Amino acid sequence: MESSPEHLILVEKGPIAVVTINRPRSLNSLTRPMMIDLAAAFRDLDSDDSVGVIVLTGRGRSFCSGVDLTAAEEVFKGDVRSDEANPVALMERCRKPIIGAVCGFAVTGGFEIVLACDVLVASKDARFVDTHSRFSIHPTWGLSQKLSRIIGPNRAREISLTGKPITAEMAEKWGLVNHVVERVEVLNKAKEIAEAILKNNRDMVLKYKSVINDGFKLDLGHALLLEKERGHKFYSEMTKEQFEKMQKFISGRSTKTMSKL
Repeated sequence: MESSPEHLILVEKGPIAVVTINRPRSLNSLTRPMMIDLAAAFRDLDSDDSVGVIVLTGRGRSFCSGVDLTAAEEVFKGDVRSDEANPVALMERCRKPIIGAVCGFAVTGGFEIVLACDVLVASKDARFVDTHSRFSIHPTWGLSQKLSRIIGPNRAREISLTGKPITAEMAEKWGLVNHVVERVEVLNKAKEIAEAILKNNRDMVLKYKSVINDGFKLDLGHALLLEKERGHKFYSEMTKEQFEKMQKFISGRSTKTMSKL
């Protein structure tokens, strides 16, 4: 398998794993070997039981400026159905929560990577840009479908057809990002959210992420049915001991809450 030279994709493992796109002199633009390594990183972290949450960030002034267009033919003439060099596909399959820590520009392919995250923290100078129309590139990582479902079709059409950037302030207002903070605080905020997630039941975190993400692809009626079916399966598979453990835990939490009042 191809591998990106000079450690252009960095992976720091632990309960909170940190993946860093590390090509700052090129604004973290992605070559095909980098795309392969980024996809492989998410495949590996998803299967690593020591990892609970993944934080994705970019080193330097930019989060990710998209595909390196100086090597466009190498990238775009590959098999688009193959997931080997498709980090977005592996992110979408990843069971672990993914928090995007976005500083600076997230452009086109970088924007699509952002949209594959579950939670987003952005710096005040963050900019989200779709340049597919400008450079005559057809989207294949989901931007044409996902953005409209998050910010609405009219806003998405304007952003994608004009190439106009979405500022951090606009992104927060439109529900694209969860938090906007100073650049120096972006990674800390992302880790703070990750720590809060780790305090909860890991198995239920994975199941909850799955039902939210899978349900979002459906109309409301079928999504509610999906939730009910998975909930029924979850409770029907619980043992008496598990129910007793749940009740004991809830009782203990209730007692602590009352003592604080």
